[in-house]
Amino acid sequence: MKSYYNMKQFLMGNHVLAQAARDAGAKIMFGYPITPASEILEKWALFCTKSKNLSYLQAEDEMAAGFGTIGACLAGVPAFTATAGPGNVLMQDAFSMAEALRVPTVAMIMQRGGLSTSTVIYSQEEVRLTCFGGNGEGFRIVYSTADLQELYDYTFKAFEVAWRYRFPTFLLADGYQGKMMGKVEINGGKRAKTEPILKKGVNLRNCFNREEEIGEIINRYQKEYQRLRSEIEEHESYQIKEAKIILIAHGIVAAAAKSAIDKLREKKIAAGLFRPITLRPFPAQAAIETLKQAEKIVVLESAEGQLANLLKDEVLLPFPLIEFYKPAVGFTPEEIYEEIAKIS
Repeated sequence: MKSYYNMKQFLMGNHVLAQAARDAGAKIMFGYPITPASEILEKWALFCTKSKNLSYLQAEDEMAAGFGTIGACLAGVPAFTATAGPGNVLMQDAFSMAEALRVPTVAMIMQRGGLSTSTVIYSQEEVRLTCFGGNGEGFRIVYSTADLQELYDYTFKAFEVAWRYRFPTFLLADGYQGKMMGKVEINGGKRAKTEPILKKGVNLRNCFNREEEIGEIINRYQKEYQRLRSEIEEHESYQIKEAKIILIAHGIVAAAAKSAIDKLREKKIAAGLFRPITLRPFPAQAAIETLKQAEKIVVLESAEGQLANLLKDEVLLPFPLIEFYKPAVGFTPEEIYEEIAKIS
């Protein structure tokens, strides 16, 4: 993706997200504090004390924050929200309405462990929830980031893409990324295109009397979603040339996998990485082309097969996956190296 930078800042991941939203042109944030996402709201509130053009509302709960975000966007004000874990569950009603009304909302999801309230640190267990949410067919765009720079770049891009395609768009990260600190290149003045979406006299419906009515809408959305997906899908290939063992991972696990692959290559083990950046829509065609050369396919994720199921739903695999799951637990490059070395 093309970037416009003019400076570097040393920032916490959650502060990067707030900064990127401001630079993209967001005017208001609706939120409710929840670890590990709370600093996003805190940083945005600080921005509001320095600019009369920015606002925030700490809502009474996540449901109110989700619907507030929709209301602002319908009123022509670029808005966003952020949450994690149980808050992500509570916001699904609003996100499903955003799908139904084609409202270009942006949400930052900082994954934490399940089940229920569980841990407040890290997980990749909100993949299925974020990609498909509540009732509906999952007409959403979900970016999975792997480092601090991507937190910035893909948050900025989320605003552009949400308004361009009118699907709710999500930045899916995690507590590790939210809490780490590092240097990030900051946008040099370009703004996302977030013009008001409604014209005078438009009547939006979210409730239908006949099955055929909503069925027609779902079919229309599905055709449009499938038509546009090739423009939206993104992936990254790393050390994939002549790789016989192909690792599939997303987010921060993919970052750990890269370091492991470098060491494996030093040992003449032909390993490479296929990383989906968009989990929804999943980059299926790119995966098909990449996996043709593989002799072994290994899926690594901090969940119990949520990424693997996305892959299986989209790609007819030539042989069974080798599964390396650590639900709600992080990966180190060393343990990835050891596991892959065993099967090489």
